[in-house]
Amino acid sequence: MELRHLRHFVALAEERSFTTAAGREHIVQSGLSTSIRALEKDVDALLFVRGTRPVRLTAEGEALVPLARRTLEAAAAARQTVQEVHGALAGHLRIGALQTTGHTLPFADWLAEFALAHPRVRISVMQRGASEMVRLVLDGGLDCGLVGLLDHDPPGLDVVPLLAEPVVLACPRNHPLAQASAVRLEQLTGERFVEPPPAWAIRTEIDRAFAAAGLERQIVCEVNEWVMVLDLVGAGVGVALVPQGLDFTLHPRSDEALQLVPLAGVQLERRVDLVLPSGHAATPAARRFTDLVRSKLSPA
Repeated sequence: MELRHLRHFVALAEERSFTTAAGREHIVQSGLSTSIRALEKDVDALLFVRGTRPVRLTAEGEALVPLARRTLEAAAAARQTVQEVHGALAGHLRIGALQTTGHTLPFADWLAEFALAHPRVRISVMQRGASEMVRLVLDGGLDCGLVGLLDHDPPGLDVVPLLAEPVVLACPRNHPLAQASAVRLEQLTGERFVEPPPAWAIRTEIDRAFAAAGLERQIVCEVNEWVMVLDLVGAGVGVALVPQGLDFTLHPRSDEALQLVPLAGVQLERRVDLVLPSGHAATPAARRFTDLVRSKLSPA
């Protein structure tokens, strides 16, 4: 079994298109097809369903994807280990990040410092929901990720806590609750809500809190960007439960249009953690980036 065959297999599994996967691997489509057939011969099973668009994996192909990724990562780590003897970090860092990370944490600053210190490392940043990013880190699709964890001790992952901040009510300044010192969830019955998507960890926490209280809420709009959430709340579309630490300067009218009110009777917070595979499963680049982040979190 050749590494290039596994690499071509993973490309096709991720792109679901022979044309796109061949372009990604810089080979012709016939070469990609030949490589896939050779791999199928090695494993003695069909890995893709023929004649489907987009390309669809068989059950055997689905089972091979995470193992193929880990094999490719192990090979890359082996090469990098040899290169590190000469003191030069190289390769690829694939990192997942919450769309809101930069609002509270200096993620861009960390990334810039890492990139300047290791110019031979190619960096890719992916933004997805927390649950998907955790799965990708475990499966080898990402090297590390800044995520909001629901399970604070997930098996197979090392976790570096970055922050935990309260969730508060954001409402228009002319809203009846705007002048309250604190608001209970029961007082939000009948309100219209602007929410992040269900895949976001903070949305899951909010859903759990309302379910535990036996309350329902009317969600009138779902958007995957906090700035738009604030814009819609400021325009009077509804109220929202948001992290207190958001950078509200990103909302140019926040001081005039919005009021933040603490919650009472419930402990809701947004967590952000850096996660990477445990032990030797982590790539050298992921370990080095984690070391940088830890150094920034340590008190001077």
